[in-house]
Amino acid sequence: MAYDLEEQEQLATLRGWWKDNGAKVIAAVAALAIGVAGVQFWRNWQAGQAQQAATLYESLLKALQANDAKALRDAGGTLVESFPRTLYAGMGALASARYYFDKGDLKSARAQLQWVVERSPSDELKDIARLRLAGLLLDEKSYDEALALLEAKHAPAIAAQYAALKGDVLVAKGQPAEAKAAYRAALEKAGERSGAFRASVQLRLDALGG
Repeated sequence: MAYDLEEQEQLATLRGWWKDNGAKVIAAVAALAIGVAGVQFWRNWQAGQAQQAATLYESLLKALQANDAKALRDAGGTLVESFPRTLYAGMGALASARYYFDKGDLKSARAQLQWVVERSPSDELKDIARLRLAGLLLDEKSYDEALALLEAKHAPAIAAQYAALKGDVLVAKGQPAEAKAAYRAALEKAGERSGAFRASVQLRLDALGG
């Protein structure tokens, strides 16, 4: 009998708690279910976006190989307009920039590189784009703009290349002492890697008197 009374008290307590909190529990469960479904939907959507972007990127590479400027513009334009948050958009813009640079269309090359710097979600691609854009600005004699890009935060893996290009800009700007310091920094950051790179930087440093 005691057990029956105890069980009845527990049931009464449970009913009272459910009356006060049942709606909240149902809402929480529903929210959890919606959240799980939303996460799955988001993952599926992202996978679909990545697949479409990958297909467009392949088309862009084929256009590069075929030297098809129209197909390149079409694929590259769709990538950056419809799939800007994918890595493929940034990689496509970098590839397009190189194509336009080789064709002597520096305005289009600069626009592609600027897009990567401003819009790509990848810090690695941004680092590469800044480096290439700084090189283009060096060719255009826009030295201060180039130096500003090279002063931006970048990954250690590409620091030697940044320092070497900074030296080139400073040479062109008529600042040999600062250029030598930049070249020495490039050699230091390169360590023992990239023999050809080190040799190239050393030649430029030697040309300034070491």
